Amino acid sequence: MMVRHVLGISGGKDSAALAIYLKEKYPELKIDFYNSDTGCELEETEQLINRLESVLGHITRLKAAQGSPEPTPFHHFYKSSGGYLPSPQARWCTQKMKLAEFEKFVGDAPTVSYVGIRGDEEREGYVSTKPNIQAIFPFRRNIWSMEVINKFLHNDNIDRLIDIYEMVCANKILEQATKIIKTPLTKQFYYSKKLNALLDLDVKIFNRAVLAFLKTTDYPVGKLDYFPLVENEDVLDINDIYQILENSGVGIPAYYKPIEFEVDGKKGTYNRSRSGCYFCFFQQKIEWIWLYEQHLDLFQKSMEFEKDGYTWNQGESLADLIKPERIRQIKLDAIKRQENKAKKESNSLLIDMFADDSDFCANCFI
Repeated sequence: MMVRHVLGISGGKDSAALAIYLKEKYPELKIDFYNSDTGCELEETEQLINRLESVLGHITRLKAAQGSPEPTPFHHFYKSSGGYLPSPQARWCTQKMKLAEFEKFVGDAPTVSYVGIRGDEEREGYVSTKPNIQAIFPFRRNIWSMEVINKFLHNDNIDRLIDIYEMVCANKILEQATKIIKTPLTKQFYYSKKLNALLDLDVKIFNRAVLAFLKTTDYPVGKLDYFPLVENEDVLDINDIYQILENSGVGIPAYYKPIEFEVDGKKGTYNRSRSGCYFCFFQQKIEWIWLYEQHLDLFQKSMEFEKDGYTWNQGESLADLIKPERIRQIKLDAIKRQENKAKKESNSLLIDMFADDSDFCANCFI
């Protein structure tokens, strides 16, 4: 059966690096690259996608609300929602402009969707609820979604797993693997512990076992004659991502590069931590100040959306955010966070200043 392979290019560093990585390491995978265009990204995002296209080949542009008289898809859905701004609790922007278009692009064909969650991150990322779409995470030691892992390691599956491991496992670790598999899941020995215990024995054998299990299911990977990522043992972190982008010639998106600022004699840096819309409500306060000082026109456009009590930040309007004393405090808070982070990571060559404190929209920022 024909199985599609797709990868979404958000304009962010991780999805860009993943696309390059898979193109170079697994050229036998015929991957359809796509980008969801909201009409509200920074110019630097479009520049990155154009550079990527010269390396990858064609990138399909998905755009919601085609034919709408509104200037962008966001304006279309903003108007149809009655001026209600999206928020972490009501992410209609993601659903209407990205997820719906992605699932329409995929259709009903069995599809493997590659997601750029790094090995140094503790988050799952977007996993489609459509049964024909399976997410794979090539940068992590565990490339499988937690949905697959939960089914694979379920207590009801113990006898089946022993049979699978006897089929794929080298004799030298079979006894250890069997002991782990026979240990039932409990509050003390939960999914992640059992998962990591098996991965610690041998990543490739674990992946082969999962693939053998998937062959008995309707998951898209199970329909493949061969899936090269079962032999993957790479675990890539933020430094590896930057290295891939630099080595490829694509480069790091300009909005990630720190810009120095000074307040009360103290120095700090700010930059954007994400791709996506310029007014994204997941931005930290310091990122809004970055937007105000580096892209005033876009900040002013963001302010225009704040009407009838709706604001991008809960409890604080953008007009209040840019009052001089508020800017001063936000910058001082950012400097303090950066100083604390630098102490913890003083040996790191490349520090992702936002990696630990930012919330993410799983589909927008990978």
